[in-house]
Amino acid sequence: MESTLNAGIAMAEAMQNLYLFYFPAAYYASRRVGVAVLWISLITEWLNLVFKWLLFGDRPFWWVHESGYYGQAPAQVHQYPSSCETGPGSPSGHCMITGAALWPIMTAISSQVASRAHSRWVRMMPSLVYCTFLLAVGLSRIFLLAHFPHQVLSGLITGAVLGWLMAPRVPMERELSFYGLTSLALLLGASLIYWTLFTLGLDLSWSINLASKWCERPEWVHMDSRPFASLSRDSGAALGLGIALHSPCYAQVRRAYLGHPPQISLFYIFNFLEYTLWPCAVLALVPWVVLMFSGQEAPPIRSS
Repeated sequence: MESTLNAGIAMAEAMQNLYLFYFPAAYYASRRVGVAVLWISLITEWLNLVFKWLLFGDRPFWWVHESGYYGQAPAQVHQYPSSCETGPGSPSGHCMITGAALWPIMTAISSQVASRAHSRWVRMMPSLVYCTFLLAVGLSRIFLLAHFPHQVLSGLITGAVLGWLMAPRVPMERELSFYGLTSLALLLGASLIYWTLFTLGLDLSWSINLASKWCERPEWVHMDSRPFASLSRDSGAALGLGIALHSPCYAQVRRAYLGHPPQISLFYIFNFLEYTLWPCAVLALVPWVVLMFSGQEAPPIRSS
């Protein structure tokens, strides 16, 4: 039982790695599907941010203390490191973004299976796996006290609908200015909504205060779950997508792949190198660059 619960927790944590794993895996299988996963992810995450600002959803791990329903004896709940997210709870971002981002993968696999299989049950397998996976993600979010069931359900439905709407409309051959303007629009649009709500007297930091107040351990309050963390990620991904699609390296690779299929051994080698260097960049290189530009000095190493 404990291993099952831990698996659910790990699954919920894995949703934060959408850009890092789903997108590269999908792109190496199909260029269009990979770009669709990235594009749909960043647009859906931006919409989820706006929805959360407007809907003001509580999260269970602080609601049990703030609601007043339990009188002098609040319900005893068990928190996990993944429980203490700082944004509002409605709709569930994990469910909404995952449901949308996996839609093009599911439809691409379904079309491949449908062209080869005659059994109706076999053709339904990609859809069943998609629904089962999303159900597991939703249940894990409820178990972690990160969301109420209605927040999970609204996230799943909204994500699937957005995936269905956006998958046929992925911008593959647009000018670089389109991606730059999209990045700018995401930044300015969210900032305009934020300051409009702030001017109207709404305190959009209320969820951060409640999360910090009721989280069992301060180190569990995740910086990357703050609202503007997702905004910086989405706008950066939109700009990065445009730069990549218009880079000389990408153009050269496309010409080479169209003329001659890549050697599978080289693909495996560079795939290995990519996943070897990525943890080094995330864990060491990027924090080091931030430390250098912030002007902070690392404390001296004490000799034992």
